[in-house]
This record gives sequence, structure tokens and C-alpha cells, in this order.
Amino acid sequence: MPRKDIKKEQTKVPAKKREKSAHRKAKRLSGYLTPTYDTLVSAIESLVMEARAGLKAAMNAIMLQTYWRTGEYIVEYEQNGSDRAVYGEGLMRRLARDLSLRLGRGFSHSNLIYMRKLYVASQKSQTSDLFQKSQMSGFLTWSHYLEILRTDDPLEIAFYAKECENSKWSVRELHRQMQSMLFHRIALSRNKEGMLALAEKGASVQKPEDILRDPYVLEFAGLPISERLKEGRLHAALVEHLRDFLLELGRGFSFVASQYRIPLNTDHPCRVDLVFYNFLLKCFVLIDLKRGMVKHQDIGQMNMYLNYFKSEVGGKDDAEPVGIVLGANKDDLVVQFATQGISNHLFVSKYQLYLPDENQLRGKLAALLDVARGKRKSRKQ
Repeated sequence: MPRKDIKKEQTKVPAKKREKSAHRKAKRLSGYLTPTYDTLVSAIESLVMEARAGLKAAMNAIMLQTYWRTGEYIVEYEQNGSDRAVYGEGLMRRLARDLSLRLGRGFSHSNLIYMRKLYVASQKSQTSDLFQKSQMSGFLTWSHYLEILRTDDPLEIAFYAKECENSKWSVRELHRQMQSMLFHRIALSRNKEGMLALAEKGASVQKPEDILRDPYVLEFAGLPISERLKEGRLHAALVEHLRDFLLELGRGFSFVASQYRIPLNTDHPCRVDLVFYNFLLKCFVLIDLKRGMVKHQDIGQMNMYLNYFKSEVGGKDDAEPVGIVLGANKDDLVVQFATQGISNHLFVSKYQLYLPDENQLRGKLAALLDVARGKRKSRKQ
């Protein structure tokens, strides 16, 4: 074939094909297509690990769907089974025995009770379709649900399932958050609509108030409950158990500094006890620890810290810093007058060194819900 004809033939090659060929050639020249033995091993390892992770997630989803359907079958039988009265209360034990003989482990009496509860909880939930078989989370395992289903409140169940998925809690972390009554501590600061939103979306962080908890529960620090507790000891314990403290603070926090020095000419050295950055709010969060009652001077001091960070530390893309004065106790009236007129995001909260009283918190939340229902009825009338 003449050279001219060859040139014509080459021009007929589609542009995309020529681009791919050039790209392939560039890769070959850069050594991309001539890997070393180590890169070959690493590439295959990554491929297999990805496949295993995908397989594990798929198996987890199938298992949860199966358990949900098992619960559905049990409830359906309890309601409509022709011979259900024969077995009565002994149904679950007999079912556990027969299924274990046929299928092996995984169908114990307690597991069947939780499978039934998983299905019932999904039917009671008015705020989330999280439990429907087509909506099962790829992150939550059956072990997570065994923790979550220890409670009977549909709102609480939906909140912990959603927040666990959002925050990627391990089973141990989930257990700790439930023990510390996280749902109740957050819900008590919300109205009824806010409580329903907690169940639907989890604890969303959109404004500075959303990161605040009152009280903060610091039982993980292992400190004795004593009025003589020094601020230095509390500070050291929180730094030592930083991972647990970050879990208590909530989503979006990363640790920046301890005893951050502010170079101002004052009678006493200015140091912020703990500095964090919240990447959801895109701002610094300053925490000052007080061993006793929070005083108005403490609030003024934090306001100065916030002004300094706003002027000297934060970048142009950062939101205004948030300050939390964390004390063993506080007088709400003092806090009200001390913070009045302050434009900075400054909050005062309490901490406690022991897990909260479950019955007390449940009672408070129930009372608030009753008040909310009463107001709703009066509006309709």
C-alpha cells in the first residue's frame, strides 16, 4: 500500500481510540504497565480485600433481612396460626429447639425474641423506614441491633440505629452511648419536632447549639466523685482518655491542643484547657474546665479567648469559634446575666463523673412529651 494511502487510513481511526492509544503509550513509557513484583502483590491484595469487604457487607445485609423476615413470620403465626394456642408461651422455646436441630447455631431462644422485636420495632416506628428489609444499613451488624433492641422506645431505637450508622460506632461505643443515655440528654433540649428529627436523622450538626450536651458524662475518666477534685487532675484524665472524650463530644471533632497558650499581658497566664476543631461546623471549639460552680469571671475569660481566636487564629474560611465552660455545677440565673449581650457562641454546661439515672431521665422526657401532647390537643380544640 502506498504511503499516502497509509496516511489516509490512519486518519480514519476514531479520535477516542487514538486518545486511548496515546494514554496507553504514556502509561507504558512511565512504567505504569511494567509493575514490580511488590506492586503486583499489593494490587492483588487490594483486589481481594475489597472483594472480601463487599462480600462481608452483602452477607451482613442478607442475614439482617433474614432475621427481620423471621420476626415477621413469628408475628404472623402468633396472630393467625391455626394451632398457635397449643404452644402459647412455650412457642419461642419450642421454635428455638426445632430450628437449632435443623439449622444449627444462631436460633437460640433469646435470638428469636430479638428477631421478633426487630420486626415489631419496625412496625411501631413512625419516623424511619430504616428497618425495612430493603433499607437495612450496610454498617450495622446483628450485634449492634442486639444492643439497640434492649430499649423498647421506638424513637430511641430509631435514633441509636441512625446515629450508629452516621458515626460508625463500634458495638462497644454504642453500648457506652446507650449507657450514658445520649438520646435522652439530647432530646431533653429539643421540642417534640426536634425529638422526631433525632429519630429520623440522628444528631445533626448544623449550628453551634447542636454540639452542646448538658450534662457531659465523664465516667470513662475513672475519677472519684469528690468535691476536692482539682482542675489539673480532671484535665489530665480527659487527655489520657481522649478517644472516649471525643466519643462523648460527638461527631466532627478532632483534637488540636492541650493548655493552648494565649500570649496576652495579663496578671495570670492565659491558657485554654482543651482546643478542638469541628469539621462539620468548620470552627474551633474551646473548652475550659472548672472543678466547682461556674462563676461569671469564667464566662468573661472564655469570651476573651473567643475574641482572640476569632481575630488571631481562625482562617478566612473558618466559622466563628465556639466556647464551652464546663463545670461541676452552674447557676442558670448567673449564666443568663453573664452571657447576656455576648455575641460570641459561648455556652456553659455541666459535667458529671457517673452515669445518669435512667429512670430520672426517662421520667423527664416522658413529662415533656406529655406537655407537648397537651399543647397540641389544646390548639386543635
